[in-house]
Amino acid sequence: MSVTTGTTTAPYEELSAALRGTVILAADPGYAEARAVYNGMIDKHPAAIARCADTADVIACVRFARAHGLDITVRGGGHNAAGLAVADDALVIDLSGLRSTTVNPQEHTVRVDPGCTWGDVDHATVAFGMATPSGFLASTGVAGLTLGGGIGYLSRRFGLTVDNLLSADVVLADGSFVTATADNEHSDLFWALRGGGGNFGVVTSFTFRCHDIGEHGTIIGGPVLYDFADTAAVMRWYRQLLPLLPEELSGWIGLITIPPAPPFPEELWGRKACAIVWCYTGPHAKADEVLEPVRSFGSPLIVGLMEMPFTALQSAFDPLYPAGLQWYWKADFFQEISDEAIDVHVKYGEQLPTGHSTMHLYPIDGAASRVPADATAFAYRDGGWAGVIVGVDPDPANNASITQWAQDYWRELHPMSAGGAYINFMMAEGDDRIRASYLGNYDRLAEVKRRYDPDNAFHVNQNILPAS
Repeated sequence: MSVTTGTTTAPYEELSAALRGTVILAADPGYAEARAVYNGMIDKHPAAIARCADTADVIACVRFARAHGLDITVRGGGHNAAGLAVADDALVIDLSGLRSTTVNPQEHTVRVDPGCTWGDVDHATVAFGMATPSGFLASTGVAGLTLGGGIGYLSRRFGLTVDNLLSADVVLADGSFVTATADNEHSDLFWALRGGGGNFGVVTSFTFRCHDIGEHGTIIGGPVLYDFADTAAVMRWYRQLLPLLPEELSGWIGLITIPPAPPFPEELWGRKACAIVWCYTGPHAKADEVLEPVRSFGSPLIVGLMEMPFTALQSAFDPLYPAGLQWYWKADFFQEISDEAIDVHVKYGEQLPTGHSTMHLYPIDGAASRVPADATAFAYRDGGWAGVIVGVDPDPANNASITQWAQDYWRELHPMSAGGAYINFMMAEGDDRIRASYLGNYDRLAEVKRRYDPDNAFHVNQNILPAS
């Protein structure tokens, strides 16, 4: 059973015999489902999808792909904006079946398999009243979010996800296996993994530091929604208030269409709004004092702050954004939310093309901004925001309109940006954008790439070229 793909004929029966997992080819039942990723706009046809059962399978896949000249892609949660988990004629190393976690409550750590979602991790850690900084959706994969940096609800208090990574097990481009930590012989690899994406190998295990949050894992959070007409005033207030807040309180701001579903009041369904979603992880006895300024500002349509498990906030938006929607992403970092930028947000917020389309600004300050820019590969530590504009809709017929809106919005907003973008939010945007997203860290990343992947075997990513 040999299969011809592009320019390569590979004996996949040999790979299948070498794995505990399964190999799925184009003619096999389940291929269409196996190649689908979170972003429904991505339509790639890999040569084969290897659903790995363990690290030995990953090693076998890397060696097989190298021996037969196949491109390699790596799938964890499949959430990547650009759909980089799959590529035409590639071998997909599919880790989605590897989803175990091991919590050590005494050491405040959690070891995580590479196919886990953050919902898997939160389920395991919040039972002990702990969490690791992650993102904003429970369905996001641990591997992709971590390797890109990891901005989330807990970043102001506890840093980025990469600031809480303690070690990583990695299968390298030559098929060898190493463990990378900050103080072993692979400390340069460990530095690069913390924001450098999937450029350096296939991570088969992550160990994270955990933190006590709220009261037994219960936080106070939820949305505060304002009439869209108040957007400029809310943004000006928010940009001044946020840096002054205790780090136990964080909130991202965005422009949304209020979903036509409970718990939102029916009279507000479909209405455009400016939203701030807050998360307070400090002592509940201090919550009223801390939250008073965010409850009392302006004339909100909804104040949805309440006690809830951290898992509830982390998963709150998953039902609104199921896998398979059409997504087009544009992103930038911002050091400030200027008046000029606010004018652009108002202009394009009024034009939100679909109910799912949105703009968010996620803060990178507090603990995340105290880490030196060169301490990890993730370089943007100036206390600003990671911005993202997404055109989203279930219907492929609307792809052109959601893409045009996002591109136009970004084009007007980009001159007010810091230059680069959070790589987890980037589509295929070229080498200059990748370099801008790493600032002064790019050259060191290229040196690490030369050491660990000199042939650029792992290039289906936001690619860092090996130093020449």
